[in-house]
Formats: sequence, structure tokens, C-alpha cells
Amino acid sequence: MAAMLQPQIILLKEGTDTSQGKAQLVSNINACTAVADVVRTTLGPRGMDKLIHDDKGKVTISNDGATIMKLLDIVHPAAKILVDIAKSQDSEVGDGTTTVVLLAAEFLKEAKPFIEDGVHPQNMIRSYRTAGHLAIEKIKELAVSIEGKSREEKKSLLAKCAATTLSSKLIGGEKEFFASMVVDAVIAIGTDDRLNMIGIKKVPGGTMRDSFLVNGVAFKKTFSYAGFEQQPKKFVNPKILLLNIELELKSEKENAEIRLSDPLQYQSIVDAEWNIIYDKLDKCVKSGAKVVLSRLAIGDLATQYFADRDIFCAGRVAEEDLQRVAAATGGTVQTSVNNVIDEVLGSCEIFEERQVGNERFNIFSGCPSGWTATIVLRGGADQFIEEAERSLHDAIMIVRRAMKNSTVVAGGGAIDMEISRYLRQHARTIAGKSQLFINSYAKALEIIPRQLCDNAGFDATDVLNKLRQKHALPSGEGAPYGVDINTGGIADSFSNFVWEPAVVKINAINAATEAACLILSVDETVKNPKSESAQGEAAASAMGRGRGGAFRGRGRGMRRR
Repeated sequence: MAAMLQPQIILLKEGTDTSQGKAQLVSNINACTAVADVVRTTLGPRGMDKLIHDDKGKVTISNDGATIMKLLDIVHPAAKILVDIAKSQDSEVGDGTTTVVLLAAEFLKEAKPFIEDGVHPQNMIRSYRTAGHLAIEKIKELAVSIEGKSREEKKSLLAKCAATTLSSKLIGGEKEFFASMVVDAVIAIGTDDRLNMIGIKKVPGGTMRDSFLVNGVAFKKTFSYAGFEQQPKKFVNPKILLLNIELELKSEKENAEIRLSDPLQYQSIVDAEWNIIYDKLDKCVKSGAKVVLSRLAIGDLATQYFADRDIFCAGRVAEEDLQRVAAATGGTVQTSVNNVIDEVLGSCEIFEERQVGNERFNIFSGCPSGWTATIVLRGGADQFIEEAERSLHDAIMIVRRAMKNSTVVAGGGAIDMEISRYLRQHARTIAGKSQLFINSYAKALEIIPRQLCDNAGFDATDVLNKLRQKHALPSGEGAPYGVDINTGGIADSFSNFVWEPAVVKINAINAATEAACLILSVDETVKNPKSESAQGEAAASAMGRGRGGAFRGRGRGMRRR
């Protein structure tokens, strides 16, 4: 009786929403499954694309997991974890973003019945971590090294990795064409880690096949003044001067004041201005440079001055383009034209201005440093070209990874089936509940080949049964067998050149297991009402301010007596 009369202890502020226990965990799992269902159909070569229309009216068509997750604007706190792992997979490896989201959601889906039956989440987490560790060890064991091959062999192997990535993208129809282009671009930048050394320029019009690779730098013709057309548009072995100063008459500052006692002195001030600009231009010409590029404006006077002396100039060049020209030609960007020595000038074999579609491009090729490349993309619609750029970014990342961590595994769901088989076998050696949990982890890995079949319109159960039978062969010859997208059967992924770098799979399994364990370890969500009301008040006050401003001064004045 005494216990019943005890007053209730109020710990949290009124209006605080707390949900805890099993129901909360199941709700989080359901939210993550719902997110995965959005990107589920984009997996694989027969995956569908998503059209995302944001509040600003911008339309994005993509089947890249990370791009879709970023644009979805998810508010559920647990489901946001899946967005984060997709982003981390994209920045770390570049590909496998849909895979990582699907795996994490499937691990949670398999854990859900156990949680509902009263299994403690920590037992699940422990088993999942063990299974993840065993899976990664097995991938490392199955991976095949491409090290020690000749340059040509290595190029063709890297092109196969790029083609596997591109096969699931919008430009999959031309994957061989783009795969060799990507490999050439990555080899061109060598050991340089900076991705911005590979420029991708988009020019609407033409077909995908009209895209080309420049072993050097290409950028769109900048804004130019009269006199530009009189400049030469092609040079062989020119010296290149890179500047970060403006070559035009500068107006005085607003607060500048000059007091003259004699009107004749005014002319000397005007002359001084002209002398300064002529002095700068003269120094540029004396440096021996035939191409002058500047990040800031090059005025009409300077353009005509250079044209008269057979020098090409371009002002307002984008910062990243200027940096890539500097890296490629061996030049250094100057902030002054005083004392320009030969060491700071860049050089290239050929500089020319070429028409590409509707645009004119300045192209530097045969650069001595050579640590840069530019891909000029052509295509019909703008959205199409943008998706092609995202696809090439994934392929470039994959080829870079494959060059550094030179081990590959069989794609097409083969590696997932093999790990699944291995974990099922391992689970039988464990006594206790862990056996069930590791088994469920192994079953979750089958989502990749299953989804590949579903997306291609094949009978997933039939194909998976064939795969299980093939992978269960005691000789181990079935290990490289995966889904054959073309026939709807199974095929040896290795001999069909469906390869992916081992690092993609390792990263995906690591991230998905971590995310699943993190969500399973949350048993209570506390929602603070303050933050919600604060947002509401901020919005209301902003509206109030806006309205006040709109109607102020409109009222009629008081009548005078």
C-alpha cells in the first residue's frame, strides 16, 4: 500500500518523448529496413534509377547509393546511420554504397525475430562482430593478387575492375569505352593521391562515344575581350606564365583623394596609371611566355597588347584549372610580374584551342610533369551527363584502390555466397545460441545475389539454390561462381571478368556490421521538446519579422486637428 502512495518522480521536462525497450529497438530496425527498400532496386547491372526532385526544383537521376541517400533528407535518427555509412563507403572506396546499406539493413532484419523473442541485443552484437571478423579473414584468403604483372596486363585487369563498376551505372552500355579511359586517366596521375588532378568537363551535345581523354589539361574558353580573335590559337612547345594578378586598369578606392595645385598635373597621374599597366605587360612579354593565364581579369588593353605580340592570354581561369595547369606544365603561379625567371614558367608540347560541341576548349597536351588528365564528357541531357560524371568518379576511385591494394575478388554475388557458406559451416562448430546468430548473419549475406536476381527479373530462389549447391562442392571449385545477369543462371565470375577490389567488400562488411551493432545497442530514444519548440519559435519569429517589415509604413497617419 505504501508503495502505491509514493509520489511519481518527474525526472525529465514535461513533453519529453521517451521510448525504450524492445519496441524502440524494433521500431529502429523497421526504419532502417524502410530506408534500404528505397535503394534496394538500384543494385547491380539491371538496377533501376531513381529520379529525385528537391524543393528547389532541381532534378537528379541516379542509381548511386550514396547520392540517393544524401538527397533523401532522412530525419529518423537511427536511419541516419545508414546515410553515414553510405557516405563513408563513397569517400573511402567510391563504390559499393548500395551494398553497404543493403547489408546493414539485412543484418538488422535477420536480428529482429530474435530480439522479439527476448534475446539480449548484446549477445547478437557479440556474434555479429565475430562473424564480421571471420568474413573479412575469409575475403583476404580468397582474394587474388594482380601484383607483379606486366604494364599491359595490369592495365587490362584494372579496366575489368572499372567495367564491373560501370556495368551497374547509366553508362553501362559503353563500359569498355569508359573503362579504358578511366584506367588511362588514373595511370596518368601516377602516385598522386589528389583526385582533383583528374578533371571532368561536361559538354552537352553529341553522343557518349564523342567523349575523349586529354593527357594534360583542358578547360572551357574563358570570358574574353576584343582583340582575342587576333591571338594565335596554337603553339608548339610554348612557355606558359601563370598569374594571380589582374592585368587591367584599376579604379581608385572610393575614399582615395588627390589634391592638385596645377591642372596640368592631372595628366601625369593618368600617365602613371597607364605606365603601371604597360610596365606589367612588358614584363610578361619579356619573360618569353607565349601563353599567359591569370586567375583574375585580363582587360581589353592587355588582350590587344598580347595579340599584337602573338601571345595567347586567358583571364578569370578557375582556381582548380589553374592549379592543374601548374601541376601538369611544371609552372608556378605568380602573384607579381617582377623578376619572372625561367624556372617559374611551365611548358607543354602542344597548346591549342579546339571546338568541342558548342564550346571552345583550351587544351594543353604533352605536359612534362604529366600528373594530370582531363576527361571531356559528351551526351544528350544535362542530367545524363551529371550521372555519367558520378559513375566515372566511382570507377576512378575503384581503379585507384585496385592499384594500391592490388587484390581482387569475384563479383556478381560470388564472394557473398562463399562467405555465407563458410560461416554456416563454422556455425555448426559452435555450441550455444551463437550458432543461430552466426547462421542468421550468413543468411543476410545472401541478400546481394538475391537482389541481383530480383532486379534482373530472374527467379531468385532457383538461382540461389544452384549457387548454394555449387559453393557446397567439397573440392572448392564453386567458390568463384556468381549470378550470370545475361542468362539468368550461374557462371564463373572470375572467368567472366566480373571482378571487384577486395577492399570494397572488406569495407562494406566492416561498415555494415558496425552500423548493425550500433543500432542494436540502442534501447532508448529521448526526444527533447526544447529543440523542437526552439525551431518552431525561430521560424515564427522569422515570419513575424518578415511581415512586420512588409506592412510597416503603410498605415494612414493620424489626422491633424
